[in-house]
Amino acid sequence: MIEIENVHKSFGDLKVLDNVSLTVKKGEVVSIIGGSGSGKSTLLMCINGLEPIQSGSIRVDGIEVHAKGTDINKLRTKIGIVFQQWNAFPHLTVLENVTLAPRKVLKKSKAEADAIGRKQLEHVGLGDKLDVYPSKLSGGQQQRMAIARALAMEPQYMLFDEVTSALDPQLVGEVLDTMRLLAKEGMTMILVTHEMAFAREVSDRVAFFKSGKMHEIGTPEQIFGNPQRPETAQFLASVL
Repeated sequence: MIEIENVHKSFGDLKVLDNVSLTVKKGEVVSIIGGSGSGKSTLLMCINGLEPIQSGSIRVDGIEVHAKGTDINKLRTKIGIVFQQWNAFPHLTVLENVTLAPRKVLKKSKAEADAIGRKQLEHVGLGDKLDVYPSKLSGGQQQRMAIARALAMEPQYMLFDEVTSALDPQLVGEVLDTMRLLAKEGMTMILVTHEMAFAREVSDRVAFFKSGKMHEIGTPEQIFGNPQRPETAQFLASVL
């Protein structure tokens, strides 16, 4: 599981995460909602070890992410992360983009990596795009390629950072369909999302963040239907 306990994170004088605690169990889908600047994306970066924390602890399967002795690269093989921007290598084909990390990091042979890459690209509906270059894909297809690239590392956890926010509205659905599939298959996921209907549909729990604090967490039915905190109710009234 992922255990976040009393985490504080600042950029200079700006407090971005303020005493955040959250436990995510295996197989659980937790969506994090809230306005811009509320600390949602920063939390994902801290879980993956991409950003340091000032105090508190983050443990993944009992391993302290920010401890000095932790092999962070090894730990990251357990934790896939997909960002708003897909950041593909333009000179590599779709299959080559997806198989690069398994070959370089997991030391898979080309044949092994290609088999994994083909499987994951078919998984996200891109089995017919193996030899295409990223520039020839639509935005939705590029984001699905980024998901396949993360899945090719065979992670136990997936972090999604507003993966549909850079897409045209008509392309959002195909990416959300891919994430629905992962949720149904039991992948443990933490989603930072502005897609409220999607969060309500796929999540086991929904957490509302504001000004670096987690103000409320509960089932989708409770958060969307009967929020307990005025901050949550005010936010939902503004976006729904």
